[in-house]
Amino acid sequence: MNVESRIAWTDVRDVIRARILNRTYAPGDKLPRDEDIAQELGCARTTVHRAMQDLALAGIVERKRKGGTHVRTDPVTRATFDIPITRREVEQRGAKYNYHLISSELEETPIEIMARFGIHQTVEMLHVTALHLADNRPYIFEDRWINPKSSPEILDVDLTRESANEWLVRHKPYSRIEVRFSAMSADGETAKHLATSVGSALFVIERTTWIGTAPITTVQAVAAPGYQLAARN
Repeated sequence: MNVESRIAWTDVRDVIRARILNRTYAPGDKLPRDEDIAQELGCARTTVHRAMQDLALAGIVERKRKGGTHVRTDPVTRATFDIPITRREVEQRGAKYNYHLISSELEETPIEIMARFGIHQTVEMLHVTALHLADNRPYIFEDRWINPKSSPEILDVDLTRESANEWLVRHKPYSRIEVRFSAMSADGETAKHLATSVGSALFVIERTTWIGTAPITTVQAVAAPGYQLAARN
């Protein structure tokens, strides 16, 4: 039997994705040629090509004819729609973006966060709350938990300067995502941050991501009144 046939394209994909996650290949880096990866891993060039196609469809790498394959600087992190960088979303609407970090603390996970991640024991995670603004008006209030075991670098990020949303989209491709949409009536804290009335109807996006079985982050993003969600295929 040919040794090359024993290595599936999914194995090659997972090797490359792991190297991107551990920063062997950093954002913007050019990856080795398909032929060189095939030789290193002992598989066929077509196997590497199939793996790279999948990584490109996932928004993790970008392939250009005669330009090679590069790790995306702004990975798309694609599910059935794109997880946006909120700054870019605001700017694409023609508005001026601002961001305000409200709090960032290591805390024990409450029961509802454990349930989102599917874990059964309380662990310490980074709890971040922040406000994204468009033209100096509240746009999205973000309540996020980040697992420092799967994203230890987040503890060194200056979240007063770069939002957790943007950092995670750029640096933490995921293997699984769960997304929920709902509505809520604004409580006192949320109403204050979004400059609206208590009891106002608000649109909520809840996203949770994992790498393998390890939780990465879960966020409840509450949009200010008038927010519109657009999806393109």
